Amino acid sequence: MVYSRLKLTPNDIYSKDFKTSMRGYHQDEVNEFLDMIIQDYETFKTEFDKLQREVKLLKQNSHPVEHAKPGYQQVNYDVLKRLSNLEKAVFGRQSIATEE
Repeated sequence: MVYSRLKLTPNDIYSKDFKTSMRGYHQDEVNEFLDMIIQDYETFKTEFDKLQREVKLLKQNSHPVEHAKPGYQQVNYDVLKRLSNLEKAVFGRQSIATEE
């Protein structure tokens, strides 16, 4: 799973303490920035979880062509035949229009 490749969790970011030095960064600014990162992480995690559930559901509900109902091939043939007739009608009219 993707989570095993992540190095940080929102909680890791939240609980991170930085050492201070005389010329270090302003601690409140760092904390505000880390809070934004935590919110983004949580948003990505929520969206990722939602998409994973959706993929799982789609995989469960998908049916390969081999398991299609009898008569499926006949329907495909009928659709292809109609499409072919439509192409002939459209291209036939275009070729007549361009010849004039």
